[in-house]
Amino acid sequence: MENKTFNFFRFEDLRVYNKSLDYSIWVNSQLNNINDNAITDQFVRRFAKSALNISVFIADGSGRNKNQFIYCLKMAKSYVRECIVYTTIAERNNYFNEENVETSRTYLIEISKMLGALISSLLRKNVKDEPADNEDQSDMNDSIVFSQDEDDF
Repeated sequence: MENKTFNFFRFEDLRVYNKSLDYSIWVNSQLNNINDNAITDQFVRRFAKSALNISVFIADGSGRNKNQFIYCLKMAKSYVRECIVYTTIAERNNYFNEENVETSRTYLIEISKMLGALISSLLRKNVKDEPADNEDQSDMNDSIVFSQDEDDF
């Protein structure tokens, strides 16, 4: 019999949440190596905050209704894109070497794919959960497809 711990907060069981925490911790460890001055200090704080916000939005959204959760997951994807920008800046300023850039991008690509899959899954569940009113089913499907296209928000 498997001893599985029970998490009161369900988001703690999400792989994407744990992966984003791993990324945030990795970013902080890499940024500790950057020399401190006023400009780099601001960069370090913003990069670390964006990396952390990926996890924060996943956690925050999980306690809300489905549409709000989807919105929060899209916000988490926005922070993934911010981290791509910060990674590029870190590379161009020689704060990150090629290996760091590759590691950061690999984390972010994986997190982005996981968020996209979770959003798609929630959107599919929304379609199944909605009662079939007098609305034309094709109109409802069109709006869902439109919503899926907006997941890059």
